[in-house]
Amino acid sequence: MTWGSVMQVEIQDVIFTNKQNIPWNDVEEYLKQYVGKCFTVKETGDIIYIGGDFPDEYTESGYTRALRGALAKVKANASTIISEIIENAENRRWMENKNEKHRKDASGGWYRYDVYFGMPVQGSQESEKRMNIYKSTVIVRIKGEKLYLYDIINIKKEASTPH
Repeated sequence: MTWGSVMQVEIQDVIFTNKQNIPWNDVEEYLKQYVGKCFTVKETGDIIYIGGDFPDEYTESGYTRALRGALAKVKANASTIISEIIENAENRRWMENKNEKHRKDASGGWYRYDVYFGMPVQGSQESEKRMNIYKSTVIVRIKGEKLYLYDIINIKKEASTPH
């Protein structure tokens, strides 16, 4: 699906339905199915691998721990479209590694990409369904010649939606 000139993917199945008390352990277990796989960014041809550290970082990062309400629910459910998020990432930019703790695992720095995705929401009326659109930043660590998905952060609801 496109929104304006931007490619966007949609969360089809909202499997984490609660806005309060997200079951992050369940999200982490769900994400483990991606470990060892790789996906290609359409815009750049970058091949991004999913390392064993990804499920834990995605669910336990400082960014994730600070999320509340709807945005926590959005990040939890974005776990169901990781491959599509990577494939549709765009606007790659490089950032130097400034954190000593990542000296080994991000020795080449970081790439940041933008991605848009939609999540269906049910209105107050049974028949009232719409799609909320979110923009987020995909964080990829560079280790040697390989790229590894690290986290998805800065999830922000777009002010207007196409539906």
